[in-house]
Amino acid sequence: MKKLVVALFMLGLGGGISHAEGLASGWSGEGSLSAGVTTGNTDTSDVGLAVDLKKEAGVWTYGLQASADYGKIDGQETKNRIFAGLDADRQLNDRLFAFGRLSHERDEFTGFESRTFVGTGLGYQIYEGDKVNWAVRGGPGLKIDKVREINTVDGTGAPVTIPSETVNSFGVIAASDYSYAFNENVSFTNTTSVLYAKESTQISNSAAITASLTSKLSARMSFDVRHDTDPPVGFEATDTATRVSLVYAF
Repeated sequence: MKKLVVALFMLGLGGGISHAEGLASGWSGEGSLSAGVTTGNTDTSDVGLAVDLKKEAGVWTYGLQASADYGKIDGQETKNRIFAGLDADRQLNDRLFAFGRLSHERDEFTGFESRTFVGTGLGYQIYEGDKVNWAVRGGPGLKIDKVREINTVDGTGAPVTIPSETVNSFGVIAASDYSYAFNENVSFTNTTSVLYAKESTQISNSAAITASLTSKLSARMSFDVRHDTDPPVGFEATDTATRVSLVYAF
């Protein structure tokens, strides 16, 4: 199964690359910066960087996403997360498209050293207009979770060490991308993703309102939720993040 999924992904992604000359040029998108500092009873610092790029080449559309978040409270590190994702979409008709997806995440404050997904599937543009855009996609893939070593105690209070392990499992991804433009300057976006596997299911949602300040610069407020149905022992199932960011379009 693992070989089949990887072969399907490489077939779709490789086919797109072979037909896309000058892949390193012609990208457009946005970069964002969020930061915050508080002092007093609690000293906190928080910074986030993200980039979201897109390139169209004939019937192919390539997407690249990357983000990093870091934070401290009273000098103690409380946040350290890096994420990267790559998409290759091939238009099949006006609404239907095929896609390949590769993503990798490292988060120092979860029970996983890293989480990787590679998959392929079909997507459908439900609505495309001046105000509303909505697309969904879904398909199978390979999910690779590297679980951290965990030191805990049993029911008697005796120390117990749960060894680290790498869990490879068949997964299915389903995602929705929705956007609504209130006017030329203010828009709302909502992105939802569900990554199912027998061992655990990851659910994430990001909702944001973006307001233009200039032709290139915007302000954004966003709320992110990430949930794991079966986190490792000692870790919370749900993480949330509220951000205010400056966004630069290029």
